[in-house]
Amino acid sequence: MGVSAASILNQLLRKQNLKPHPHSQTQPATNAVINTILTYLKAGRIRKATSILFAFPKPFPFSLYALFFRLCSSHRAVVEARKVESHLLTFSPNPPTFLLNRAIEAYAKCHCLRDARELFDEMPQPDGGSWNALITAYSQLGFPNETFSLFLCMTRSGFFPTEVHGLVTKFGFCGNVILGSSLVDVYGKCGVMADARRMFHEIPQPNAVTWNVIVRRYLDAGDAKEAVFMFSRMFSTSAVRPMNFTFSNALVACSSVSALREGVQIHGVVVKLGLREDNVVSSSLVNMYVKCGRLEDGFQVFDQLGFRDLVCWTSIVSGYAMSGKTLEAREFFDEMPERNVISWNAMLAGYTQCSEWSKALDFVYLMLDVIKDVDHVTLGLLLNVSAGISDHEMGKQVHGYIYRHGFHSDLRLSNALLDMYGKCGNLNSTRVWFNQMSDRRDRVSWNALLASYGQHQLSEQALTMFSKMQWETKPTQYTFVTLLLACANTFTLCLGKQIHGFMIRHGFHIDTVTRTALVYMYCKCRCLEYAIEVLKRAVSRDVIIWNTIIMGCVHNHKGKEALELFVIMEAEGIKPDHVTFKGILLACIEEGLVEFGTGCFKSMSSEFHVLPRMEHYDCMIELYSRHRYMDELENFMRTMTMEPTLPMLKRVLDVCQKNECPRLGEWIAEKINEFKY
Repeated sequence: MGVSAASILNQLLRKQNLKPHPHSQTQPATNAVINTILTYLKAGRIRKATSILFAFPKPFPFSLYALFFRLCSSHRAVVEARKVESHLLTFSPNPPTFLLNRAIEAYAKCHCLRDARELFDEMPQPDGGSWNALITAYSQLGFPNETFSLFLCMTRSGFFPTEVHGLVTKFGFCGNVILGSSLVDVYGKCGVMADARRMFHEIPQPNAVTWNVIVRRYLDAGDAKEAVFMFSRMFSTSAVRPMNFTFSNALVACSSVSALREGVQIHGVVVKLGLREDNVVSSSLVNMYVKCGRLEDGFQVFDQLGFRDLVCWTSIVSGYAMSGKTLEAREFFDEMPERNVISWNAMLAGYTQCSEWSKALDFVYLMLDVIKDVDHVTLGLLLNVSAGISDHEMGKQVHGYIYRHGFHSDLRLSNALLDMYGKCGNLNSTRVWFNQMSDRRDRVSWNALLASYGQHQLSEQALTMFSKMQWETKPTQYTFVTLLLACANTFTLCLGKQIHGFMIRHGFHIDTVTRTALVYMYCKCRCLEYAIEVLKRAVSRDVIIWNTIIMGCVHNHKGKEALELFVIMEAEGIKPDHVTFKGILLACIEEGLVEFGTGCFKSMSSEFHVLPRMEHYDCMIELYSRHRYMDELENFMRTMTMEPTLPMLKRVLDVCQKNECPRLGEWIAEKINEFKY
């Protein structure tokens, strides 16, 4: 490539004018020169004005250069534009980008693309305006291929256009599927999915890349349902075969919204097209099935693979681990031919999810012996383990590692530290760290602090902090649940009512979880009528809120009311669980309803398919013992399907002695003696 006139001028000017002229002190002052230049510019004498500027060995205000470039554009004075650029770069080595953009526009108006491109390529930090100026120049001068190439370079460089779509329409490139697909991609990356979708529909015949882009961008935007819908529409409206990555993206979308039916349909297409051996697609299939709770199907896909890569192994481990089947997950993990930090994190996450803290701690020691580098996910899991076993010292060590290795700016880890200190009972460390987070706290941070106050039964202080929280961020449902539980645990009805009133006054939606917390708080604070009123106002009631009110009635010695509520619960079609039956049996104990309690116990497994637990057996022993149904008690003890505990046996022995039941007493005494050997 030859050397342009602008480059020659730059070199000459730098050689001649880098040093001040020896007689520079006698030259006119800068302001006087500027006034002279402006006079010539107003008179339209651009060449004369440029000659004066070019001969002056000092920089001028940037606004004067901008005026020059604008006039050079309108008069198509390319020689003068080159002189102005040379003077600018000589005496201002780092000029503002906007001035260089004006120079590019001037060269474009003068039909000098070579000068415009050379200047652009020499710019240290071109901005969006620089890209727009150069793309506009190529578009206006009739170079569509170069325009498109520049557009792709711009998007890959991280600059998203504000006016390129208009240029595409103006110069008649709307039918170009490649350019249209790129616009869909850009709008999607900017999060403007409505415009991305509109641009997508403007493409006459979208190809496989176009469909892949729209599916992927919906997935990235968090709209997995629409991603699945667009993938399905691809088959119904076009004859285009999806790319392998499109299948993978659609399966990821299915897994994120538990769209099992659509995922199974995609699986069928994968088999039909012979894509089962594609590692990306197969890993996505395994992930989809396990995320949708179909572990067996996921394993079947995994088992049929000829080659299983690291991603596929990690997917199956994560699926079993997060589904609570940590034993099977560990077996898969131990069989892995290779592992990375993500694999280790997946297994550790399963242990923490299931609160298997002892196994988690052993796994942590093994993990830290094997891998060298950990990531923010690992550190978050280590903090979860520290909180789970209430090991404050371990948590402090993790904190030190986070600080030394530069992870302290990660907000998720900062919040995990707050949670750890709170669950370890170290309120002082929680406060200190919370204050150190002052510039980056969010709702999660505040909620963690409030939970820590609640754990220490400092409900009044929690309410004070809640008032301060509102200066920084809006409370969430979790915030109110945390405060209500704090009030319940400290029996502070007044504060609980204040929180309830605050929610009503400020129009906060009271969801099922929050309503359950309100019921629990009022029950614990012995304000049963308020709890029942809150229950009545619920649009939908699940088994948890029913269990809360039933147990609350029992807590307040209102067994009859508990049983009445149980009847209403059944009438609503809510299936009782083991907690419900515990509350009903406690209510029967309270009211002395032995026959009814016996019937409820029998119906647990026969009618409701709820297997009795030790707590239910304990309730039945208490029911028969308290109300002196000794024959029923003896029959119950002899036919228990679970071995009674030592406290149960001692209680029954005590009842036998008080009620003169020697036969049962002797049998119980033998049972107690068996515990000694």
